[in-house]
Amino acid sequence: MRLFLSEGSPGSLPVLAAAGRARGRAELLISTVGPEDCVVPFLTQPKVPVLQLDSGNYLFSTSAICRRYFFLLSGWEQDDLTNQWLEWEATELQPALSAALYYLVVQGKKGDDVLGSVRRALTHIDHSLRRQNCPFLAGETESLADIVLWGALYPLLQDPAYLPEELSALHSWFQTVSTQEPCQRAAETVLKQQGVLALRPYLQKQPQPSPAEGRTVTNEPEEEELATLSEEEIAMAVTAWEKGLESLPPLRPQQNPVLPVAGERNVLITSALPYVNNVPHLGNIIGCVLSADVFARYSRLRQWNTLYLCGTDEYGTATETKAMEEGLTPQEICDKYHIIHADIYRWFNISFDVFGRTTTPQQTKITQDIFQRLLARGFVLQDTVEQLRCERCARFLADRFVEGVCPFCGFEEARGDQCDKCDFPKSALCLSLLSQLEKRLEEWLGRTLPGSDWTPNARFIIRSWLRDGLKPRCITRDLKWGTPVPLEGFEDKVFYVWFDATIGYLSITATYTDQWERWWKNPEQVDLYQFMAKDNVPFHGLVFPCSALGAEDNYTLVSHLIATEYLNYEDGKFSKSRGVGVFGDMAQDTGIPADIWRFYLLYIRPEGQDSAFSWTDMLLKNNSELLNNLGNFINRAGMFVSKFFGGYVPEMVLTPDDQRLLAHVTLELRRYHQLLEKVRIRDALRSILTISRHGNQYIQVNEPWKRIKGSEADRQRAGTVTGLAVNIAALLSVMLQPYMPTVSATIQAQLQLPPPACSILLTDFLCTLPAGHQIGTVSPLFQKLENDQIESLRQRFGGGQSKTSPKPAVAETGTTAGPQQIQALMDEVTKQGNIVRELKAQKADKNQVAAEVAKLLDLKKQLAVAEGKPPEAPKGKKKK
Repeated sequence: MRLFLSEGSPGSLPVLAAAGRARGRAELLISTVGPEDCVVPFLTQPKVPVLQLDSGNYLFSTSAICRRYFFLLSGWEQDDLTNQWLEWEATELQPALSAALYYLVVQGKKGDDVLGSVRRALTHIDHSLRRQNCPFLAGETESLADIVLWGALYPLLQDPAYLPEELSALHSWFQTVSTQEPCQRAAETVLKQQGVLALRPYLQKQPQPSPAEGRTVTNEPEEEELATLSEEEIAMAVTAWEKGLESLPPLRPQQNPVLPVAGERNVLITSALPYVNNVPHLGNIIGCVLSADVFARYSRLRQWNTLYLCGTDEYGTATETKAMEEGLTPQEICDKYHIIHADIYRWFNISFDVFGRTTTPQQTKITQDIFQRLLARGFVLQDTVEQLRCERCARFLADRFVEGVCPFCGFEEARGDQCDKCDFPKSALCLSLLSQLEKRLEEWLGRTLPGSDWTPNARFIIRSWLRDGLKPRCITRDLKWGTPVPLEGFEDKVFYVWFDATIGYLSITATYTDQWERWWKNPEQVDLYQFMAKDNVPFHGLVFPCSALGAEDNYTLVSHLIATEYLNYEDGKFSKSRGVGVFGDMAQDTGIPADIWRFYLLYIRPEGQDSAFSWTDMLLKNNSELLNNLGNFINRAGMFVSKFFGGYVPEMVLTPDDQRLLAHVTLELRRYHQLLEKVRIRDALRSILTISRHGNQYIQVNEPWKRIKGSEADRQRAGTVTGLAVNIAALLSVMLQPYMPTVSATIQAQLQLPPPACSILLTDFLCTLPAGHQIGTVSPLFQKLENDQIESLRQRFGGGQSKTSPKPAVAETGTTAGPQQIQALMDEVTKQGNIVRELKAQKADKNQVAAEVAKLLDLKKQLAVAEGKPPEAPKGKKKK
């Protein structure tokens, strides 16, 4: 069989991804042809991709090639829903997408000129995913529809500027499919690291596509479409709402210590042990402890039996080096920095059940026991390695003691084991462990990975190590500060930290309870989640599992390995020595509350790719998402109860519109649960903000502040709107708890939320504040961040970097205005948007609506210019 492709053809992406999934099942020859070459003899116009079958027949439709060949070859079944998606892709998505790509690549248009033609299609996909509450288009598993739609959308959506943030379900789906290896290979082959510009030579030779028939091209903003709900879904939401607090199960009794309970879900959570000698920066905090804390808090809200542990990693060369620098003993360094770490995490409100350390007798005992078991089973072999030696010190030198010029990039401050500029690692090996346990490891991974929530980057890293075969790795070092090696002839050596650091989880648990084995030798009853940045994946996904499997002592191994990418600082990297970036001990001196730091770090959590901290973006997210959206809604809901109803929740008589709102909130709540169960922490945060936006729009459209002054019916309507709004605020307070625990507790205190409702989060939206409930004193939750304040902090933490504002994440032209001016324009856009929505809801005169829409578009244009985006040429309505 022969596949004909043309360089830059968008249709090549899904076909190559599908072929990659079926790789090895049939022989396939790929040929490249020109965009004007006619491959199919009976077609009058050139067409690619084309698959020529062995029979001589041709398939020249993307979906036909994938459907009739590659996926049938893979053994994938097709159902009605998959076929419906393929039909929709061909008839609805492709015309709109072809126009968008042509505008972007050939005509050089940007922004809404491009996005306008596909926004309706993207919204349709997002709403379908939300309604199904499934990770893929046709259900719980990937289908042909996912590959075909992903391939069609990837050239456009790989640029985050064209993937609207509010479409969180689409975000999650696109990220999940994009990280699969066949899709990654297809993207690299077609786009060649040039992005969408790789399509230009091909698209320039194609006729200009027309917008989809019957659609009007307009600048008028579209309201976010809500998912279509069935009568059954609405009725179920109303029934759950009416049951209220009686639906809540009894609270789990608290244990001390927390131990696994037979018949319950027992969740063991670890975050990577931070090196004791370093003060953690924001990237370290979001990469492990903060991400794990969100999941631990969520687990407790679900009433899962949860133990969350962490501690400082205190042995090794780095500690000896730091001790020499500061003129202290290694133990003194560990004692000093362990307190610093504990204080930082306490300020960030990290809810460890235990925060320990690795310099304990339990660490020595457990590590030596695992080693002895490996040695007795023949999994540890003695070997030698050449090392530098200092005769004056009478010791072998670890790589960290060797400094000089990096032979790869010329950086003058490189260490023997790593260059901070080019990140090239250089390490020595001496004793063997991994290579002999590779088969056991692969068998364990084969049982573990299917159905697990290992992040895509963790799976990729582990596959990369296994692809080349595991090599011998040294497990001892010539140091004094470490766990002693209990072997004759090795009295002057200690275990290499890469071997025994992960054993620290076990020893920390052992210092917490002498029944630690009920957690760590109980794989049948314990679900282990481990959080880390991607550089720690090999130690948790290979090293410790190999050690535990070889020890043959029924150890609990990781079920779900959650790895983030890296968080950078503005346009560079964090550097304590150069004074660049915010470190944990500095954040509390900025005057910005810990919950604001938590929110922003989780909002930009590097889940699928590296992200960057930006002071300007932090100001905008605080002032728009927290102050204007979330804080505004919750404060208004509470104030209406206090001001109009004497502090008591009024009677609520739900209309059909109110009942639909209950169902929409329930849908988003279930989306939140689905995402957090899959540890999609950043995306789940979007669900909170989406519900808050629904609440703001609900209040704005119904205007309770006006209705309270009207007739009896109007006053009753004001009461219903206020009561429903304050109950949404109560729900948001519980959903916020994993992210912003202090703010969550503040809202619950202001609303006097009953204690059971504060500690349990079900999948249904309940009426937790019934009519007659008295709330407390309501006050604003957030403060505006000012331009001068942020600029001062940028200068303070800028080090040697440029003191100018960082470049935004998207390509832009022109001069960026200051955050204060941008915020003012954002406020005006929000205000004008509310006016437009009110007029539309009232079905006002079209000319009046058009005039207000024109004002809104002008404000958006001013905002785009202020943000540094190119001014867009106005688009008129399409002529008939």
